[in-house]
Amino acid sequence: MILVLNPDLNKQKQNDICLKLQKEGFFTRLVSQYGRLIISLDGSVTDKFVRNVRSWTGIKEVIPGQNPFFLASRRCNSANSEIAVGTKDNPVIFGGDHIVCIAGPCAVETEEEAVQLALQLKNMGVEIFRAMIFKPRSSPHSFQGLGRLGLSILKKIKQETGVLVSTEVREPFEAELVQDIVDLVQVGTRNMSNFQLLKHLGQIKKPVLLKRGMGSTVEELLCAAEYILAHGNPDVILCERGIRTFEHYTRFSLDIGAIPAVKELSHLPIIVDPSHASGRSSLVKPLAMAGIAAGADGLMVEVHPQPQKAFSDGAQSVRPDEFRDIFNKVSQVARVVGRKTKQPLRQS
Repeated sequence: MILVLNPDLNKQKQNDICLKLQKEGFFTRLVSQYGRLIISLDGSVTDKFVRNVRSWTGIKEVIPGQNPFFLASRRCNSANSEIAVGTKDNPVIFGGDHIVCIAGPCAVETEEEAVQLALQLKNMGVEIFRAMIFKPRSSPHSFQGLGRLGLSILKKIKQETGVLVSTEVREPFEAELVQDIVDLVQVGTRNMSNFQLLKHLGQIKKPVLLKRGMGSTVEELLCAAEYILAHGNPDVILCERGIRTFEHYTRFSLDIGAIPAVKELSHLPIIVDPSHASGRSSLVKPLAMAGIAAGADGLMVEVHPQPQKAFSDGAQSVRPDEFRDIFNKVSQVARVVGRKTKQPLRQS
């Protein structure tokens, strides 16, 4: 159950309500999000208790348990959230009037290659470089990423190119390692339901990119986002990356309908990952265009200078010159649907 408090309630009265609820046997969590002061309760409640709480001084609204993602919902915040990534002086905004492109290899392999590719993609209009050093893989024998050895490379990429950096984490310890280095922390599809990780990311001062689980519904994605929001972090960006279906030609099936569905249900921005959805480099461009046409706020594309030699996911990676064409086409679609790219493409 969620209790919405009067916004002008002072700290003492807020604490008094929490203490009163705790004496009733509830675990309480006080969160201030989107101009609302909210207490989240863990535990079952009776109708009699709900009626009683509604009469307490300072309670504006009682939200029953049938609202599993209240903070992520339009009911909580009717306006589209704009999530700022990067510095306050020059942030990249997700959910604004322009689309944002994240691009880079499936995994960082060498420092020299990563820095060169980051600079090349930045010159093409990419605002956030995908730089994964921790890789959750289906097989323990597959490349797992450079791990902690890659931390110095992430720093080098930022120092040498000035581009913003995103990386994936699999557990709270890894989040602690990277949070002071990267600009955007990613939760991959295999960890969308890693609730201990989501709770931890709710307590850090860094935007989070949350990918949809390969077998998860839209509601389950929003519930996962709720964990981060309910623990204090309002900066959540969703990602549709394809779900598992009976189709085998593509790696997954990109759920285009999920994009407008999320927009209808939630105020959070959502981007699309056509690389993981297709598993085929030849399909990345049309899926990217379709995602932007459906209302996505951005893209994540895997780019590698030599896909055939990539340590992982080479089949779905595009070369830099192919990416240039993809981004050109996506920019055209963006203009048709009333969006734009923040930076025009330039020759690298």
